[in-house]
Amino acid sequence: MNKNILLKNLGIKDYKETWDYQTELLQEIVDQKISNRKNNESIETKNHFMFVEHPHVYTLGKSGDLENLLLNEKQLKEKGATFYKINRGGDITYHGPGQIVGYPILDLENFFTDIHKYLRFLEEVIILTLSDYGLKAERSDGETGVWLDAGTPFARKICAMGIRSTRWVTMHGFALNVNVNLGYFDNIIPCGIRGKAVTSMEVELGKKIPLEEVQRKILINFNALFGVEAFKQSL
Repeated sequence: MNKNILLKNLGIKDYKETWDYQTELLQEIVDQKISNRKNNESIETKNHFMFVEHPHVYTLGKSGDLENLLLNEKQLKEKGATFYKINRGGDITYHGPGQIVGYPILDLENFFTDIHKYLRFLEEVIILTLSDYGLKAERSDGETGVWLDAGTPFARKICAMGIRSTRWVTMHGFALNVNVNLGYFDNIIPCGIRGKAVTSMEVELGKKIPLEEVQRKILINFNALFGVEAFKQSL
């Protein structure tokens, strides 16, 4: 089992381009698995982890309701934002500058074959990372993602999650609000949940946090939970 992960920081990249790139990497892994089975081989499958920031974009998951987007086409243009309906779980969410988006494209047969556990581990990576900054984050019953003050009238979401998997290969991932402009969330009903607030590390800590620093902590916590042998820089 290959527990090495190829790491790539894409910088600022269009959402659709990144989705297509993820799909391409996922398909390569799936094709290798099919080939292994067909030819009775055991060639190792690759694992990838990508960090990216997206320009302003709203995305709607396959089970989402378009009514949760509160802007029309003209208003989207005025805000310099794009909109995509995509093949992932979850409802509507926003991505933009100052948000750390992480896309692990893993063959879970290299780690463990349990999607529920995978989602819980992803949440735990973010919970541990926020704990490194003195923030007490947690899960919210019946809702994905990571929250502060979950289960209280002051509940606010700090990290959204949505994944897709095929033959135990994952794509998509998490979006952690670090220094993001929270005003863009006013144009949606985040994740289709009315009356729930969103927040960011900057708002909670009262200062901007270097994205690279947070990314390093995410990788340390990811490594601890998933038992990664090594993160290798990918060109």
